Parts: sequence; structure tokens; C-alpha cells
Amino acid sequence: MISNSPLNIIRGAENAENVLTRIDPLDLSSLPDSVVARTHQAFGDGVTPAESVVRMLADVKQEGDAAVRRYAKLLDGAELDDFRIPQAELDAASEQVSPELWQSLELAAKRIRSFHHSTLPGEWMDPSQGLGELVRPLARVGVYAPGGSAAYPSTVLMTVIPARVAGVGEIVLTTPRTGAQPLNPAVVAAAKIAGVDAMYQVGGVPAIGALAYGTESIPRVDKICGPGNIFVAYAKRLVQGAVDIDGVFGPTETIILADEGANADFCAADLIAQAEHDPLATAILVTDSEELIARVETQLESQLVAAPRGDVARQALERQGRVVLVDSLDEGVELVNRIAPEHLCLLLREPWSWVDRIRHAGGLFLGEYSPEVMGDYIAGPSHVMPTGGTARFGSALSVHHFLRTMPVVGLSPNDFKHLGPAAVQIANAEGLAGHAGAVQVRLDSLKAQVG
Repeated sequence: MISNSPLNIIRGAENAENVLTRIDPLDLSSLPDSVVARTHQAFGDGVTPAESVVRMLADVKQEGDAAVRRYAKLLDGAELDDFRIPQAELDAASEQVSPELWQSLELAAKRIRSFHHSTLPGEWMDPSQGLGELVRPLARVGVYAPGGSAAYPSTVLMTVIPARVAGVGEIVLTTPRTGAQPLNPAVVAAAKIAGVDAMYQVGGVPAIGALAYGTESIPRVDKICGPGNIFVAYAKRLVQGAVDIDGVFGPTETIILADEGANADFCAADLIAQAEHDPLATAILVTDSEELIARVETQLESQLVAAPRGDVARQALERQGRVVLVDSLDEGVELVNRIAPEHLCLLLREPWSWVDRIRHAGGLFLGEYSPEVMGDYIAGPSHVMPTGGTARFGSALSVHHFLRTMPVVGLSPNDFKHLGPAAVQIANAEGLAGHAGAVQVRLDSLKAQVG
């Protein structure tokens, strides 16, 4: 094996139990000194980053537009008269996108819509039993889109389209205006293709506060979705309860489970694709083949040298990257289920035959031509997936996250007469005489009608 490989090799599943290092996505105590210094400069000495988030949310809740405008100037250097972006500016920005990119975004949108239409749940009613369930979409959803170098048009598609398919009445999007810089054309194009109703040029914590509480110009929403930096994530957690949120997501992570026949070029490319996100991204290879590990290491070195973001990928691989050598693929599957990664890629001879064995993963990618990258952009399911082991109980963003269900109870007199006595017994056991009385008065009425 190559001694200068960036990957750390672990032998045996027992030693790999904590192979995926859990990173708290809300750990504001480990921010760089430069960020802390900027916080002190903006809010005063002694104000911690966490306290600055609380202050901004409180100010937006109390002052509305005035606070949003003040913080846009303070944090982003933007002088904003109107928050809503005029349609003419949106049209001009989207026209800057190349025809090839526009067509690619359209194709992705088409597949995303098709997938989510297939997952829509249905209502049901059974008058014979007096029961049913209604399904209703949320009224208004807000999507946050980061600006600058962290602009992701794919995430706009992956968040807006499921909400649109679910039938959400209004979808608004906020994205920061940095100084007098133009908006990111690809983000604008994605918003237009996905069907956003309005875009607002505000970002960061003030945008989250505005969406959660509403201002004179920005409507209050029922749910906030979309990625952001640690301040945005912390703000989303704080406003949860006033609104719903899609989740608080940590650094992205992928596990590749591969056998000895896996293509080493593909394995290395997939590890680099995961690692190039940022230095905290996690890329793990689990295999029962030492020979595959040697081939992957060779390919990894040559591909890293040629990769435009090779320095970032190498940092992530050295910090979080792992290779786990297990005794068998069965052992590898059990390890993966315990880790519950965001993405699980099966580079196995017959990947479909393993599907029933996988219990915990945010998304499952089968075979050499279903890499996680295709899920990021164009496969169909949303790429917003649970991280940090939360795939044990969480699911990828879908239409279900934008729908509410309402149970319906419509009992007939006969059903009530049959079920009522049991309800009285349970109510009395709980010491709630009023509950029991509300049932008993009806039972007595029905008995009198018969008599």
C-alpha cells in the first residue's frame, strides 16, 4: 500500500465503530478567530457568535424591515431599498445562463418532478367506519439559497420542486445581495425553472428571522428549507417551533461499500467528489479486499494531483477519510447500518441483491453507474439528506415534508353506541369525569330514543 495515501486504514468492523467522526453542525465554539473578531467588531466586545444570532433574530422579530435593512448593510455591505427583486432583474440574470446549462437544469427539474409526483400520498375515507385522512399542503414555504461562491442552483431545484409538487400555495426564496454585486445567474435560473413565486435579496440570520416571523415586506412562512453557514443553521434551530425547518445538517458524508471487482478508478473519483465539498466532508471506503484498497490508493493519488479542488479534497481525506478493511461484506453491511451515513454507494457485483439488507442510510446508490454525484444533480430524489447518523430516524427531503395530514372522525350513532362505553371506562380510569360525561350524555340520549 502507498505510504503517502491520505486515507487512514482501519482493520475490522469493531475498530471502525466510530469511523464516521460526528461533527456538531451547531458548534459555534470552534469558529476561526477571524470570525469571532468580526462578531466583536459588529456587535461589540464580549458578544459571542451565538449571542449575535439571538440578537439578530430578536431585532428582526421586533423591528421588521428596519432590522433586516440594517444588518444587510452591516454584514453584507448591501444598501437595500426594496427587498423583493424586480422581475426585470430576475429575467436579465437568468438570460446570462448558457443554453446548455439552462437545458441541463430543465432536465434535472423534469426528473425531480417525476420522482416526487410518484411519491405523493393519497387521501382515504371510509364512511362505513366513520374514519378517514385528509392530506393538505403547507400554505407558504421559504427557501434559503446561499450567495457568492457557495451558490448551489441544484439545491434550489431539490428544495423548491418537492414543495411545488406537494401543492404548497406560495414559495419564496431569499438569497443575499453582497454589496452591489449581481445575483448568481444560475440560482436565479433554477428558481425560475422550479417555480419560485418571489425572490428577496436578503441573506444570513436576518433572512431566517424574516421568514420565521414576517416583516412588512417579507411574508411569514410555515417552513424554512435550504442550506447555509453555521450561523444560518443555528438560526434555523432557534426559530424551530415558530416555523418548521427541513433540518440542521452537518458536513456531507459518503460511504462506498465495494467488493474486489469494483472499478478502482470509479472508487477514487467518488471519494474525491465527496471530499472536495470542504475540509470537513467525510469519504469512507469499506471493503473486504486488500487488493482493491491498493488499486484505489494508486488511483487516488494520481487523480488528486489533477483535480482542480485537489487541495480541499486532500485536506478532507486526511482529516475525515477512512478505509475500513472488513472480513466479509456481511460484516461491512452491519457496520454501515450502525453508522447510518448520509449517502451509501454499493459498488458490488449485484447491488440490487443487497438492498433488503440496508436499514439505515439517507440515500442508497446502486452500482457503478449510479454514483452519489448523480443524486446531487439529476437522478430525481432530493439531495437534501440526513447527516451525522440521523438517517437512523430521518429521511431525505420529499413531498411528505410539505404536507400535513388531518385525521377525520365521523362516527354513526350505531358506531358511537358500540364504542362509547369503552371510552367512558378509559376516561374514568384517567380521572376525567367531564370526558366520560360528554360520552355518557350521548349514550343516554340514544337509549332514550330507543325507549
